[in-house]
Amino acid sequence: MWVQILCGLVIYKLFKRIFCGDDVLDIETSDSIAIFSVANRLEKLYGGKAHVGLRIPDPDTGSRQNIDIVLVTKGEAVVVSVKNFAGFVSINGDGSWVCEGQHGHRAQHYPDPVEEVKKQASVLESYLEQRGVALPEGYFSYKVILPNPKFCSIYSGNFPPEVITFEQWTLLKPEQKNMLSGWIKGAFSGGKKEMQESINQQLNFILGTAPIWDRLEIKGNKYVLGEFLEFKGKQEDTQALRSVKRSKVSRLVIQKTSMFGLAPSRLQVLYCPRDYRSEGMSTSEWKEVTVRSSTEVIFQPQDSSKVRKFKLSSILSMQLSA
Repeated sequence: MWVQILCGLVIYKLFKRIFCGDDVLDIETSDSIAIFSVANRLEKLYGGKAHVGLRIPDPDTGSRQNIDIVLVTKGEAVVVSVKNFAGFVSINGDGSWVCEGQHGHRAQHYPDPVEEVKKQASVLESYLEQRGVALPEGYFSYKVILPNPKFCSIYSGNFPPEVITFEQWTLLKPEQKNMLSGWIKGAFSGGKKEMQESINQQLNFILGTAPIWDRLEIKGNKYVLGEFLEFKGKQEDTQALRSVKRSKVSRLVIQKTSMFGLAPSRLQVLYCPRDYRSEGMSTSEWKEVTVRSSTEVIFQPQDSSKVRKFKLSSILSMQLSA
């Protein structure tokens, strides 16, 4: 029996190395995937645009506030913090949270998520004011969403109204906008439709150009937020990719090339040079290099202390923050 178990483990390791060869299997339950899943559902429920993985400068601390999602819809914006908690969650008298049974670990203590997201909304408003966007009072609201199906709470009624538990999250419908929003109805009523549209356009543009986490799009509708570090592989491949630096490149798209016989699998890497003078780039300005599919992207995920390796063959695209 032990021989069968050991053989099974060896086969699994070989399968992972041959067909995955990287850390793709380790991100199945990552916070990044939960954040993008929530963002996609919010867009489907309420329309608008969800900006994900923002890193907004905070002049008070000299650091950056990490904001999971900012949802911009008609006449409002919601700052969303996604807490991928699993296990039993309770609230202490000081507002901090305790999560027991998460990933088989001991009880974990977390600062008050509502106060955290409130601070994020405040920092974001100040940042927008610095960039010339004056928002009406009450334009921003904030929410904490708990999307993990393994989330449990004995006293769910103790959670503040800004918290959307897993059960509430699954029951959300488009007409239940008041559960998500703190919007003051009628603020843009009357002849202020043009003002509303103008603010939405400005807001989406600024959030679309704000500092963000680097991000990987992995096959299987998976995303990883964090920091791109370097490429690793054969010298000729890393040399071909030497111009891919965040100061010069904003986005990479990976395309598979045809394979003949026993030739090594190769990939086309299309990258868009960064141009600070314009908002977008035309397709004619994309550059192309061809490298081995075994070339690796070394990446530091936002929610992990461990550096990860992802083969280019498992990546669809990579976006680099300026």
